[in-house]
Amino acid sequence: MVVSGALVVFSGGQDSTTCLFWARERFENVRALSFFYGQKHRHELDAARAIAEEAKIPLDVQDVSFISRIGRSSLTDASMTMDREKPQDGWPNTFVPGRNMFFLGVAAVCAREQGIRDIVTGVSQTDFSGYPDCRDTFIRSMNVTLNLAMAEEFVIHTPLMWLDKAQTWELADRLGVFELVRTRTVTCYNGIAGDGCGQCPSCILRRQGLERYLEKKRKAESLSAGEQRHA
Repeated sequence: MVVSGALVVFSGGQDSTTCLFWARERFENVRALSFFYGQKHRHELDAARAIAEEAKIPLDVQDVSFISRIGRSSLTDASMTMDREKPQDGWPNTFVPGRNMFFLGVAAVCAREQGIRDIVTGVSQTDFSGYPDCRDTFIRSMNVTLNLAMAEEFVIHTPLMWLDKAQTWELADRLGVFELVRTRTVTCYNGIAGDGCGQCPSCILRRQGLERYLEKKRKAESLSAGEQRHA
């Protein structure tokens, strides 16, 4: 039996948390799915559990730590020094090979068992950090593959696909979860909540987007105040 609902691939970070509340605004029955994939810290899973519990959204956590044993990434291998930026040739070593492919495959199986056909993920091609499995072409291809593999009609939703980080902050603000996202999520590759370590690529991208959004908001508020004074 198909139900009116959505399953959100939920890491406890900025993007997936914004998507969680985006889904809650649109679907009656929202569930969340998090993964332990062998990442060096579990703080993001702790954040995911706390946020899901507060939002009263059921959360399931699946162990797919085999991912860290079959591919190398500085997010799973403590012996590797994390790339600060995308190399000129190849992918940054923060790329976890196959991660989104495995996540979406497991999510589709879980969704099917729950009668859910809508899957939400927070990948973005605009700010994709050089990861090939965050591109729109991959998502479209994976959607077709999942439908063929299970003879279902899944729809993978990517609300952030064409948004940059400033626009993602703006969306979180519109959804009423700006402060939650800013202070409670774990986007940092070193597992530090909120503004994070400030040094890793994820923190830098997040901070730059936040600064752009806050500047845009300040200008809009200043313009609005000026118009009211002259009204």
